[in-house]
Amino acid sequence: GLLTSEHRKAASRFPRARVAVPRIELLAEGRKMARVGNPDQNDMEEDQFEDALESIPVASKMDLASALEECTMALNLFLNNRFSEALNLLRPWSKDSIYHALGYSTILVMQATMTFEQQDIQMGIITMKEALQTCQRFRRRLSMVESLSSFVSKQMGEQFSEEEMHAEICYAECLLQKAALTFVQDENLINFIKGGLKIRTSYQIYKDCHQILKGSLDNKEKPKTYYQFEGGVKLGIGAFNLMLSLLPARILRLLEFIGFSGNRELGLFQLREGAAGTSLRAILCVLTLLLYHTYVCFILGTGESNLNEAEVLLQPYLKKFPNGSIILFYAARIDILKGNFEKAQAIFQKCIAVQQEWKQIHHLCYWELMWSHIYQQDWLQAYHYADILCKESKWSKAIYVFQKAAILSMLPDDVLQTTGEDIVALFRQVEGLKQRIAGKSIPTEKFAVRKSRRYSRANPVKLVLPALEMMYIWNGFIIAGKRQDLTEMLLTTVEKGEAALQNEKNPSEYYEDDQCLVQLLKGLCLKHLGRLMLAELCFNQVIESEKRLKYDHYLVPFTYYEMGLLYKDQGDRDKAIRHMETAKNNYKDYSMESRLHFRIHAALDILKGSSPSRTTL
Repeated sequence: GLLTSEHRKAASRFPRARVAVPRIELLAEGRKMARVGNPDQNDMEEDQFEDALESIPVASKMDLASALEECTMALNLFLNNRFSEALNLLRPWSKDSIYHALGYSTILVMQATMTFEQQDIQMGIITMKEALQTCQRFRRRLSMVESLSSFVSKQMGEQFSEEEMHAEICYAECLLQKAALTFVQDENLINFIKGGLKIRTSYQIYKDCHQILKGSLDNKEKPKTYYQFEGGVKLGIGAFNLMLSLLPARILRLLEFIGFSGNRELGLFQLREGAAGTSLRAILCVLTLLLYHTYVCFILGTGESNLNEAEVLLQPYLKKFPNGSIILFYAARIDILKGNFEKAQAIFQKCIAVQQEWKQIHHLCYWELMWSHIYQQDWLQAYHYADILCKESKWSKAIYVFQKAAILSMLPDDVLQTTGEDIVALFRQVEGLKQRIAGKSIPTEKFAVRKSRRYSRANPVKLVLPALEMMYIWNGFIIAGKRQDLTEMLLTTVEKGEAALQNEKNPSEYYEDDQCLVQLLKGLCLKHLGRLMLAELCFNQVIESEKRLKYDHYLVPFTYYEMGLLYKDQGDRDKAIRHMETAKNNYKDYSMESRLHFRIHAALDILKGSSPSRTTL
């Protein structure tokens, strides 16, 4: 870790006057996208995209190289869990330095998205607005003639100073984060539209910066901070392309029409190059790749991720920051995905113990600990962590309460009584806790609300294996399936649920739906145990019961998808594609539809061996 006294010494060395900076050639294609349009005069300053000053003010107290040096110190503090010290280091210069503005506001935005407290979200928005204004002052000014010319000719050349290049990339990063906070601020449609416009402008600036990068490849005399700018471009282009490539084809085609593109291979390539570099953003490229390999591929994909790459990427940071909570968190998550639940639990406990300042990181650990104990069917321990989340975290109260009630439903009656909890009362709380983001309900919360309504009537109808159903929604069977011993135990639990249903003397109106759920869960267990023919029989039972379903209509398209994965594992590509296409095209308006479309898109991409998008930058 870096000492505060060292920061003060370093700050005292920083020059107070600006130095001359070299200029490089670039293409100006698309620059007008960030400039044109004349929003309401009364709107926030950053929404107007005003022209920058003719020259960077002499009052600027820190040159670019020194700012990057100090922000690297702040980053090291942050990765060493010294969050307040990082903020204190960045705050004094956050109105006069683009990198201080970016770093300071980014930390506050991270905090806001983790706490979900309106006070933190508002502070993040205000700080990010100030950061955008700071970056805007340093951006290159385009004259009216240049702006109009760029409409006519995309070959117009321009000269950008070193500082102006960095101002562009920092502005784009700030704009993207501001958009993310706009989405969670409230459900106002105007905010939703503003957020979308900010994302598009950010994307256009990244494309412009990519042109700068390509246009300067032959320039042998690059500025000393050039590699920092290059790292920012690779992070932006890589993250945009990778994340957009996840979108189902019909959505991506619409986005391509308005200028976006999503190419997974390009995205991964750019992020890997950025991660291999030495820029300030190398760790951000690493964290983006880790997020992709350890979460996105599992929740929105088929679960086929590159854990070897994730481990290699993380290794040098584990050595450099052995007690860094963010680094430890990903190390534990990788062990979860490998089926090393006991080892992961120990690392998560260490992650909790190493810092007490950001409790939100504890909440992430509690979420993972809860699931790891669910995979092991250690229901009391799982309940313990679900209970903590209900009491401490505001991220999704509806999910936490539903999860807590679902876990308690798996306990024997005598053990349940020792907890003092009322399952019916918990399920009845869920609907009132639902929230909206960007004007829309969260799909997983909607699912939980719909399932919990069985308890709202005078005579509640118990859910069947609710914790395992939720485990499937989060793609947890792929993770638990790494352990044959635990999968066998899960199969035993499912078969007990199946027997209880069959022995029901007075079947409820949910009987057929519950039977289909049990068959889907049973088929998943059998598939991961390698008993593929028996798994296929279970899946077929669900598909054949389609017309008898009354409530859980999601079960049929999800089962077609699972059948497609089964045929994929058997090498029957045509059958696999046919079942995936059936799930995609023949069903609509069911629970968790968008999540299934993401997974189908990922599976078809693998099966067809094609890139997610034809368009590249």
